[in-house]
Amino acid sequence: MDIDLLSKMVKELILDEDRVVLPGLGCFVAEVVPATFSDRGYTINPPYRRLYFRARPDEGDALSDFYARSNDVDKDVADRIIKDFVAELKTLLLTRKTVVFPGLGRLRATKENNIFFVANEDLDIYPAGFGLEPISLKTHQETPQEVKVAVAELKALVKEPEPVPEPVPVPEPEPVPEPETIPEPVSEPAPAPVPEPVPDPDPVPDPVPEPTPVSEPDPTPVSEPDPTPVPEPEPEPEPEQVAVPEKKSGRTFMKVCIVILAVVLVLFIAYAVVGRLCPEWIDRFLYSAEELEILNR
Repeated sequence: MDIDLLSKMVKELILDEDRVVLPGLGCFVAEVVPATFSDRGYTINPPYRRLYFRARPDEGDALSDFYARSNDVDKDVADRIIKDFVAELKTLLLTRKTVVFPGLGRLRATKENNIFFVANEDLDIYPAGFGLEPISLKTHQETPQEVKVAVAELKALVKEPEPVPEPVPVPEPEPVPEPETIPEPVSEPAPAPVPEPVPDPDPVPDPVPEPTPVSEPDPTPVSEPDPTPVPEPEPEPEPEQVAVPEKKSGRTFMKVCIVILAVVLVLFIAYAVVGRLCPEWIDRFLYSAEELEILNR
């Protein structure tokens, strides 16, 4: 058994199966990817099946069954052949880091021995998608029927809505007069019977009170107290208000600054005027005699 035969067997099985197990190494897995857009939405890519490798132990005997049927050998012999070859393939992969599966792609391993699969660009394992090609909306030409349908839809959108009829006012029903209620006669209560007077028993004569002696008033006159004048409290003196002098230091500082700025401005203007009228006189203060000779050359 060689790598070409293993690659053909995997490709044949993956057309009908979603998973093909390599015992002791991992398994090939195929999944359907739906249609996608590309080129900023102007290209529609058809669905396809993607093949990748899942590097983890898994169980499955589809590969050994296919080998037993194709070569007319027992199942046990086929299992042993497949396992031995996959063990050699794993050793080779971890050593060289790449194993090529003709017609499928390349099985690779990283420095950390993480295994992954890179499929060929022209790999086609989706029989149901035979004949499907990407459609570019940039080069698509609309048929007359499609144009008519689009125009009809636009007219339906632009068409003014029909005027809604105004609601007809409904007359309010007249209030029905309530029937007059006749007050029922109120019956007066019957007069209560007057009780007959009960004769008093024999009256008992009240005792006559004795006269109380009247006390004579004392002839000594009562002396009235002399009113003593109460001195009024003296009013408290009000506190004198101390006048707080206003702070004028801020204004004085501002005036001094303005005067200094004015003097500086006048000196600057005078310097500019003298520099315009007598530049030689200014140069005498700025340069020495030797520097003036060099400048005048």
